[in-house]
Amino acid sequence: MAGDVLATDVLIVGGGGAALCAALHLTERAPALDVTIAVKGLLAKSGCTRMVQGGYNAVLNPADSFERHFADTIAGGAFLNEQDLAWILVTRAPAMIRELESRYGCFFDRAPDGSIHQKPFGGQSFDRTVHRGDLTGIEIMERLRDAVLGRRVRVLEDHRAVGLLRDHGEARVCGSVLLDMRRGRFLVAEARATLLATGGGPTMYAVSSPSREKSTDGIAMAYAAGAEVMDMEMVQFHPTGLVVEGSELHGMVLEEGLRGVGGRLYNALGERFMERYDPARMERATRDVVSRACYLEAREGRGSPLGGVWLDLSHLDQDEIAQAFPGMVERTRAAGYDLARGRVEISPTAHYLMGGVRIDARCRTTLDGLYAAGEDASGVQGANRLGGNGVAESLVFGALAGDVIAEEVGARPRIPRDEREAERHIAQASAPLRRERGADAYDLLDRLRRLMWDKVGVVRDGRLLDEAIAELAELTTRAGTIGVHGSREANVEWAAALNLHSLLVASTLIARAAASRTESRGAHYRADFPAQDDREWLAHVVMRSGGDGPRLAVRPVCLTRMNPADALAEADR
Repeated sequence: MAGDVLATDVLIVGGGGAALCAALHLTERAPALDVTIAVKGLLAKSGCTRMVQGGYNAVLNPADSFERHFADTIAGGAFLNEQDLAWILVTRAPAMIRELESRYGCFFDRAPDGSIHQKPFGGQSFDRTVHRGDLTGIEIMERLRDAVLGRRVRVLEDHRAVGLLRDHGEARVCGSVLLDMRRGRFLVAEARATLLATGGGPTMYAVSSPSREKSTDGIAMAYAAGAEVMDMEMVQFHPTGLVVEGSELHGMVLEEGLRGVGGRLYNALGERFMERYDPARMERATRDVVSRACYLEAREGRGSPLGGVWLDLSHLDQDEIAQAFPGMVERTRAAGYDLARGRVEISPTAHYLMGGVRIDARCRTTLDGLYAAGEDASGVQGANRLGGNGVAESLVFGALAGDVIAEEVGARPRIPRDEREAERHIAQASAPLRRERGADAYDLLDRLRRLMWDKVGVVRDGRLLDEAIAELAELTTRAGTIGVHGSREANVEWAAALNLHSLLVASTLIARAAASRTESRGAHYRADFPAQDDREWLAHVVMRSGGDGPRLAVRPVCLTRMNPADALAEADR
């Protein structure tokens, strides 16, 4: 089936915070450009930015500083961050807050003196998380959506990308093949610049929190096209995922502010177990530390009946909890809990990918014509992301990508694409429809999620990782035999098969990178290598597609502003 052809100047793949900020900055700086957004769901209604509960980290108080925010981010990321990218994040985050309020009409909670209220999150040395109650993402995305709809931007909803287009020399990206999921028709989108802002989303785990349409499409497509990916072993597990077995709420995050205001964690013995893992910071330790503690308590037999632990806020003022966290109170009530008065069963949940497509300080990937921003990209958050830094990264780097593309695309002529590549993408994506009988996409998705949770999850070891790599290869082969039923139009089984394809690519990259990193750092914990090894592993695992699988390389982290020895000396003063 041939696809229709669309010629645009800039193609933005994704419809979350990074994508919308990129579109707004692009059209502000270069209003004559033809800009197209292709979003897998509905503009600003799907995706993960809208789901943000806690907030956005920014230095706004004179008693705070860029240096403190940067030091927190680097320490939280276990020094795996690309420091120039992290510096961009902390220095541009305050201006973006002002832009959100003054230009797009966002309104954030206020302190009694009228200043923007900032609340505490884990791993912070200063309370710097800007928020709108506990539904910050909705406030941001509704305002950004209104602004984008007021600009000259083509919006293609329910359009997913199935492969990137390159020129005949495979050196430059020049668009993407899109699939209109409502009509089951392909669209070949030719572009002078392409931005990946699909939002990552580690939904390959049995317990996960991202929106359900997320399937690491951007990372999988970039890798297949030859771009470098980096730090894929760094998967963040948020410690407080709601436990509601058999429900879509299972794994949904209870926001970090609940620990920030004094929420306590208990095991089945009634012990406040964080005393064993981080007695100084307790529940306000970083997400990697708290998640691992929760997981180990359950694994060692001190967990709840469903394999979790308990979050308890009943010692705090009930009215204040209800007023500060109305969304969390409502969410837990729907699951049969009373957040303000009783304990809530929680578990670590796969939440965020720190790894992704390698970018430079201008959001450029290693492929000409291809840019990435937000969770599709790597390097900003290092080995562990602090709460409140995720949405800040998406908006700051989305805006930066828009500015950069506006500057660069004018000098980038439109070049012919390799037409055979579009045909290959269309044939591959359509293959499941042509099989009357074949493997079941849902069964394989379930197998993948159990495999990743059991063998590439919160605690890893070499034997399990080797087993996982072998099983992923077998699953990938089986996925090539999937058959789906029904017509091309609005076929959710077909969508599941396409999601599985992307998730298998990303899962294999995660497992391969995790097997190669023989130490523990941030979110990557190896039971057989429990110590952090700065002498050997202050380095990125970088991968690029090869003939028979990923080609791995190890590259030192660029310590341009801070090194671990300096941080240790500062802490001892």
